[in-house]
Amino acid sequence: MLKILTVDLEVGALIGIIIGVLVVGLLVGFFGARWFFKRQLQKNPPINENMIRAMFMQMGRKPSESQVRAVMNSMKRNAK
Repeated sequence: MLKILTVDLEVGALIGIIIGVLVVGLLVGFFGARWFFKRQLQKNPPINENMIRAMFMQMGRKPSESQVRAVMNSMKRNAK
C-alpha cells in the first residue's frame, strides 16, 4: 500500500506557519503592487501643464497662463 505523507503538527507550530505565510503574502503583495503602480506611472504619466498647452495648440488655440492654471485646478478638483 502507498502511504500518504502525514504530518503531525502541534497547535503552536501550525499557528506559526499560518502567520509566516500571511506575512510573506503581505510582503509579496505590497512589493508587487508597488512595482505595478510605478510601471503604470511610467507608461501613463500624470497630466502636467505642458500637456495641457499641447492640447490647446492641437485645438488651434493659443492658451493663456490663466487658462492653463484653470484647467489644472479643475483636474485637481475632479481627481479628489
